[in-house]
Amino acid sequence: MYRLIASDMDETFLDAEHRIPEVNIRAIRRAREHGVLFVPSSGRAYASIMHSIGAIDPALMEGSFVISFNGGFINRYGDPEPFASCGLTSAVAARLYEDGLRRGLCVLLNMPDGTVHIVDAPESERRYVRAYRGIELKDSASHRTFESLRLPTAPVKVCYMSDDFEGLKRLGERLAPAFFELGVEPTFSSGRYMELMPAGINKGAGLLRLAEILGIAPEQTIAVGDSANDLAMIEAAGLGVGVANVTDDVRPFCDAVLRASADDGAIAEVVERFILAS
Repeated sequence: MYRLIASDMDETFLDAEHRIPEVNIRAIRRAREHGVLFVPSSGRAYASIMHSIGAIDPALMEGSFVISFNGGFINRYGDPEPFASCGLTSAVAARLYEDGLRRGLCVLLNMPDGTVHIVDAPESERRYVRAYRGIELKDSASHRTFESLRLPTAPVKVCYMSDDFEGLKRLGERLAPAFFELGVEPTFSSGRYMELMPAGINKGAGLLRLAEILGIAPEQTIAVGDSANDLAMIEAAGLGVGVANVTDDVRPFCDAVLRASADDGAIAEVVERFILAS
């Protein structure tokens, strides 16, 4: 019997407009009626996730949790103070930031409070993030160095963004030894981002830690995702599920692939097939 569904947000739980399909909300209600928790799990910050799930009746999320920053933060739903957290050092963040700019990339700095500083965002990125809160757009002409940003604390993660996603993945492979020396690991998401987090931090580790806290066995968990930053979670869960739009590099590792895409309301199919049918 499954007791917890952990779901990625963008391109999985949310549709292309970053909204929740109504069938997903109904599915969460049915899951809760069967004693199953719904846990959002995203590379984004807690505040950003909470904004995105604002359409869900809080009663359906009572007693649940939010996994953010790719497993680096875990919050009780409704409590902005995480009981698990992580972050980069300022020295590592500075190196990643300045290297990204030298390569002509758009660089995102994700702060613990949910603010995202985006430097040299192309128009495609401006459109992609227009529905998110906490976005601060900057240009490298005024911020060539990390210190010039005058951030109040070090970021949790640094992301490189490019419309050439395949080129970005090839860059990640070439830079893997340098990332290893810095103590960071790359992962990829949304067909546009290379995400750089402290080594060992991933959604799978976050899911297993939460399951242990709740006294839930790993085999009683379901993980749903679409891209590389969901892979560790898909592999860690008792049932790893890919949405219909799951990327080709993740698809072979899924225990099941849905007929429904993110736009169709994929969580509704998960609940129907794996909660209600059982």
